[in-house]
Amino acid sequence: MKDIEQIIAELQLGKQLTLSDMPNIDLYMDQVIQLFENVYGETTRDKDDKVLTKTMINNYAKGKLLPPIKNKKYSREHLMMISLIYQLKGVLSIQDIKKLLDYLQQEMVDGTLDLAAFYSQYSELLAGNVERFQTEVLAENEKLRSQEERILLIASLVNMSNLYRKVAEKLVDEL
Repeated sequence: MKDIEQIIAELQLGKQLTLSDMPNIDLYMDQVIQLFENVYGETTRDKDDKVLTKTMINNYAKGKLLPPIKNKKYSREHLMMISLIYQLKGVLSIQDIKKLLDYLQQEMVDGTLDLAAFYSQYSELLAGNVERFQTEVLAENEKLRSQEERILLIASLVNMSNLYRKVAEKLVDEL
């Protein structure tokens, strides 16, 4: 049985597509997929899982989760939006994600949102969340003495995940 500290390390929870990872030139779809694979490829549950596919990107574009794509090329703005979708889709429905992104895109059109500054703040927030999470889980792990207690930890983590998801959904509804 693996130690929780080892599991957390293997998960690479801090992996994030940063602004410095994003090239200053527009990318074709295959390049976008490769960029996401390079950053997130080792964080998937199963080695055969794809981080991003052409179908996913096309569905995001058709669903208007992304700004219009020009000449089959994706800008840094698209990369930031795809990264947000990637992070959010593990918990929120595509409809909820669309609601959030519609709001952000409208703020960008209105000139009241600098997406790069927003994404930078988002990245900092994620880093802090990972730190807090690791501290809390490792503290709980110290209390474990049996397999049954480990199952209780699993149940507790799932419960906390559900509580956070419910609050997030309610906040989306309030937008």
